[in-house]
Amino acid sequence: MRTSQLTAEFTSDIETVWDAVTDNSNYDWRSDLERIEVSEDGGSFTEYTKDGFSTHFTIQKKDRPDFYSFTMENARFTGEWTGEFSRTASGGTKIIFTEKLWIKSPVMELLSHLFMNLKKIQETYAVDLRKKLGEQ
Repeated sequence: MRTSQLTAEFTSDIETVWDAVTDNSNYDWRSDLERIEVSEDGGSFTEYTKDGFSTHFTIQKKDRPDFYSFTMENARFTGEWTGEFSRTASGGTKIIFTEKLWIKSPVMELLSHLFMNLKKIQETYAVDLRKKLGEQ
């Protein structure tokens, strides 16, 4: 299993950060994605990277504005993601995003350490989110 955790603080209020993270139909701010397809019931979505790779996500829990979680699966791995949101003393938002992946093949597990830098992926997300919130 591979695990990565991102902790970041934003000056934006918790509702604004929550809305940006959980609105899967508004993904233009994500530099890593080509598109997202959301199911009719909103309970799942599929992300397509600019490289054409797809990952399917199933929302497990959505407790506004504190906690969001989903499972994910694609050809290479299955995984779990949790997002914890809390208010900071200054009225901003602290996030803690945790990602756990189970790579499907032992060979891919080894290669994933070379070609799938989870921390960098999470950091790119945080940079994109900061831009979306106007906090560059």
